[in-house]
Amino acid sequence: MNLKIDKLNQIVKSKVVAVVRGKTPDEAIDISEAAVAGGFRAIEVTYTTPEAEKVFQSLRGSDSVIGAGTVLDPETARHAILNGAEFIVSPHFNKDIALLCNRYSIPYLPGCMTITEIMSALEYGCDIVKLFPANRFDPSFIGAVNGPLPHVRIMPTGGVNSENIRAWIEAGAVAAGIGSDLNKAYRAGGKESVKVLCEKYVEAVNGGKGI
Repeated sequence: MNLKIDKLNQIVKSKVVAVVRGKTPDEAIDISEAAVAGGFRAIEVTYTTPEAEKVFQSLRGSDSVIGAGTVLDPETARHAILNGAEFIVSPHFNKDIALLCNRYSIPYLPGCMTITEIMSALEYGCDIVKLFPANRFDPSFIGAVNGPLPHVRIMPTGGVNSENIRAWIEAGAVAAGIGSDLNKAYRAGGKESVKVLCEKYVEAVNGGKGI
């Protein structure tokens, strides 16, 4: 079994990735656990979360693939991988992170905004690119890219919400990153609010079919 392909398939099958930015490790664990309970099968814990490694370690063995986000350099990527991260996400493309992830057969999803950045990511072995920030684009951007580059798989993140996520998926997004909505739900009503919100997202991306 190719573990890299397996992790990528889990992300694509989930269609939604929880982008978790906790003020504390415990808060990040709470949000992550609630997202899993709500049907998310891909969790990205960002390195803006204090002691993010504690979150990776706590979530090991969960029902979801666990990744590290806001990874800015290969040193941080290696730290994440050694602590259990199963995929790496950046707000930008970094060839040194790509090489390190290739070395350990770990998916790397870099943030890209232009065709040139997307092509660079592809040439360094990135199977999915993160369109970031997605709120600067319309879902039709994916079709425009897939015209000349039909093999490019895009995951919009930043500005994706419950009102537009279905449009992104129908436009060809293989998955979408959901971040600020989860934090808002947690502040408003704790884990139960996050769980309910995630169930709504899962229903939206599955065309009303739920988990």
